[in-house]
Amino acid sequence: MKRRTFLKTMSLAIGAAVFVESLRADAAGRKPNIIFFLVDDYDKPEASVYGGKVLTPNLDRLAREGVTFHNAHMTSTVCTPSRYTCLTGRYAGSSYSSVYLKECPPGQQGLPAFNVALEDDNMNVGHVLAHNGYATGFVGKYHVGPRIEEDNCAEYGLHYVPKNCEYSDKVNRQFAENEKRFRQLIMDKGFTWAKNIYWENTKAPFKGHNPEWTIDAALEFIEKHKDGPFYLHYATTLLHGPNGEWARSLNKPLVTGEGIIEEHLNVMPERSTVMERIKKAGLTENEAGYLWMDDSLGMLLDKLDELRIAENTLVLFIADHGSEMKGSLYKNRGTEVPCIMRWPAGMKKGVHCHELIQNTDFVPTWFELAGARLPDRYKIDGLSITPLFTNPKKPVREYVYGEMGAARSIKTKDWSYISLRYTTDQIDSVRSNDNRVIKKLQSLSGGISRGRSNPNAFKYDQLYNLSKDPLEQNNLAPNPMYAAKLKEMKELLTTELKRFANRPYGEFVPRGNAAPAGSFDDILKNMRESLKQGARKKKGTGHREKTRDR
Repeated sequence: MKRRTFLKTMSLAIGAAVFVESLRADAAGRKPNIIFFLVDDYDKPEASVYGGKVLTPNLDRLAREGVTFHNAHMTSTVCTPSRYTCLTGRYAGSSYSSVYLKECPPGQQGLPAFNVALEDDNMNVGHVLAHNGYATGFVGKYHVGPRIEEDNCAEYGLHYVPKNCEYSDKVNRQFAENEKRFRQLIMDKGFTWAKNIYWENTKAPFKGHNPEWTIDAALEFIEKHKDGPFYLHYATTLLHGPNGEWARSLNKPLVTGEGIIEEHLNVMPERSTVMERIKKAGLTENEAGYLWMDDSLGMLLDKLDELRIAENTLVLFIADHGSEMKGSLYKNRGTEVPCIMRWPAGMKKGVHCHELIQNTDFVPTWFELAGARLPDRYKIDGLSITPLFTNPKKPVREYVYGEMGAARSIKTKDWSYISLRYTTDQIDSVRSNDNRVIKKLQSLSGGISRGRSNPNAFKYDQLYNLSKDPLEQNNLAPNPMYAAKLKEMKELLTTELKRFANRPYGEFVPRGNAAPAGSFDDILKNMRESLKQGARKKKGTGHREKTRDR
């Protein structure tokens, strides 16, 4: 009897294993579903997967079941250019959208920041995959469309709602009608489905996060297109700060991107349990947003399990940039971001990959997995990272590139080089005391993260040994001992800059309004002095809550 029972048990086990392998083989032969889970303003060191003291059990699960990338970078470090690249596979500086070309005409140096948008020819991931058999959905924060102002809202069929206006029933109705119009504007860019859209960051009188509102739409899309293949671009507004705003948002369950809704959605764990679980873990309200965001990730993973489509669904979790050093090209809390990917049918689980990748690489990866045929005029600056799925230790690129405003960077595994080259127009404006331009160069659009965290921010050249100086504080560029390394990094940057059509940059690609190093010493000196004064004013002042750059 025991022998028969044993043989029966073994037979069932073998049968189950064969069944699972047949499912895996079948899934591997089909086009995978793809979910791009994009988080806003998330510093890599704060992610639990990388040692952060936060509570994110679903993110931990994703890492256990997939690949954790330890060297993933964003080419730009504010929302708009980063999201543009994630949706196109192009550098923001390669944009040919009308808004970018108006500010930076061809033949002039590019200044990528909040000035790019998806192009009218729809050369983006949503449009191309849709033409290759995919349902393509967009949910959440967009931030790559035209800025809606009073003088252009009618052009887009929208109501103009002044920033931070008071609540009224009229404003509530206008928000709701605008959100419906936002869906159509995104579908006009090639996506087949869009719902529950934040056009930009949240603003009064409906300021606050509502992950239930966005995850509800995401679950609806997955349920509707469960037979696949589908691509879902899910962009949560979390973890945009300041941190205290997360806890305050917990008390606003009806506040959404379409105004005040009538009923609670009840699609995630009760909001009251967020603080309960946080306190039980010995954390504070400063960490509430991480868990709240993680709850929405858990809803997606559970839905895939429920529908039995997890095996052939690739899930990418990534941040649009760091928070503390957003707007800069520094690695720590700037370009380097948390990045975890799971695809049971095509990737091993529990893997750690230390090879360099950047956000230009995701769209070409999706295209390869989908077997997509691309329009002849589609421009891609990235490359597919599918080789890392089977061999996570074989490099796919030598370096990653970065661009923000007038700054450019090259990073290898061990070295970081950052350049700052203002245009002749910017130089003339600053020398004429144009406060608007001065303020912009000191802001998130200037490429230096408001210059507060690094004394080398306003230098022509910065060179850091990442293996010895991971926080990039000791600038080796002026040191003659590192002249050869500096030259090598500059040559890599020149190679990358020459990929851009008709875009000069400093002395690297001289022409147009590009200004070489040494031609605006006075401006950098004044900027550094301004930085010191700001640091002296800030010294000794406290913060009632942990804050993030807006």
